[in-house]
Amino acid sequence: MGKEVKIRIEKPRGHYCFACGTANPIGLNLQFYRIGDDICSDITLDRVYEGWQNMAHGGIISALVDEVMSWAVMYSKKIFLVTRKMKIKYVKPVLIGVPLTVRGTVVDSSQTPKIKAKAEIRDNKASLLVKSSAEFIELPAESLSSVPQGMKEEMLSLFRRLA
Repeated sequence: MGKEVKIRIEKPRGHYCFACGTANPIGLNLQFYRIGDDICSDITLDRVYEGWQNMAHGGIISALVDEVMSWAVMYSKKIFLVTRKMKIKYVKPVLIGVPLTVRGTVVDSSQTPKIKAKAEIRDNKASLLVKSSAEFIELPAESLSSVPQGMKEEMLSLFRRLA
């Protein structure tokens, strides 16, 4: 089996999204890359994201899988979206200070505006820690009245540049 090729994905700069924004001082500032049809992000969580002693908080874990699935949908469909529902199974503890890979992919887009995706989190030994699935709803750009026009234009420009 050949080595997986990681293709870096560009993202907007400066926004306050907790998961991917670059301007949020307490955010995760996730960086994304593509391997085949999957969208991935690597992260090592530190103690500010702790729940129980030496374990990541479940809400932070759910934010990780939600974000990577969202980017998988945005990347493949080039659309605005929101998460409608999400299911998550915590298989093993997600430890603080351990390198993680979050990986998501679209599994069904045949019922637009609904799009289904799945994600997982594995540690640096490839142990499965978390499994998740979600349903997203496509949003027309004109329905995003609370989003500044400049940000919508920036995202549309990004969609056009995604390979």
